[in-house]
Amino acid sequence: MSARTHRAASPWLFLLPGLVIIAAFSLYPFISTVGTAFTDARTLTPGHWVGLRNFQDMLDDEQFWTGLRNSTLYVLLVVPFTVLLPLLLALLVQKQVPGIAFFRSSFYTPVVASVVVVALIWVWMLDDRGLVNGILGYFGTGPVEFLSDQWLLLFSAMALTVWKGLGYYMIIYLAALANVPKELHEAAAVDGAGAVRRFISITVPAVRSTMVLVGALSSVAAFKVFTEVYLMAGPTGGPAGEDTTIVMLVQRVGTGLSGRTGYASALSVVIFAVTLVLMLLVLRADRKDGE
Repeated sequence: MSARTHRAASPWLFLLPGLVIIAAFSLYPFISTVGTAFTDARTLTPGHWVGLRNFQDMLDDEQFWTGLRNSTLYVLLVVPFTVLLPLLLALLVQKQVPGIAFFRSSFYTPVVASVVVVALIWVWMLDDRGLVNGILGYFGTGPVEFLSDQWLLLFSAMALTVWKGLGYYMIIYLAALANVPKELHEAAAVDGAGAVRRFISITVPAVRSTMVLVGALSSVAAFKVFTEVYLMAGPTGGPAGEDTTIVMLVQRVGTGLSGRTGYASALSVVIFAVTLVLMLLVLRADRKDGE
């Protein structure tokens, strides 16, 4: 092997272990899922080619439309909060005051906590005999059916998702705010600009790219939500299954001895397509704002 060939091959030798892992655990499962989506495969049978029948069945599947509705609502209602609230929280904890490290750690604690444990704590708090209803009962208010009402259950899961993600996105914003020159705020303050005006005119433009990143990450995570709703609503998806999300539907129809893995794979392909569209829309919006 010549020296030139050796130099050309050396980088690929370093990349080879990572490429093998990506191919084995990401690329191959993706290709296999797409292929299975066009078959009538079940858990114990490989199935046969059925073309677009699985996708046609979705159009007549009420559970699919229910899951798509709930996942879409999750994106529309959760993402604005996960983009704005962590930014405000980062501005708050950015102040160098005594004891601020304690508050930073407190806000980040839900991120490192297990989502299963956190969800179970929320279920205990929102139960009819839980802490929240106990406090409401102390003030003479009847128990609120957080876990048995269709919409209250879904909104409670959304609140849990926002609360748990605040600390994670706060750290991202703190890194972005560290690069904003303090001189800009000082000059604006000298010119008479208030806190709100400085936030809109200086802070938001300076961290706009970070807001786009947070929006993209939270959009994909919100559309693919599973654990929060599954633990709070149960395997059935709440009352009459009305709180089922699209990922919960994949888990429900694709598992068990009679699981319809072909149909579940088709649902997974739809999820991939929707999340890809969400990413492209966010990037396009960022490009338009930058022009």
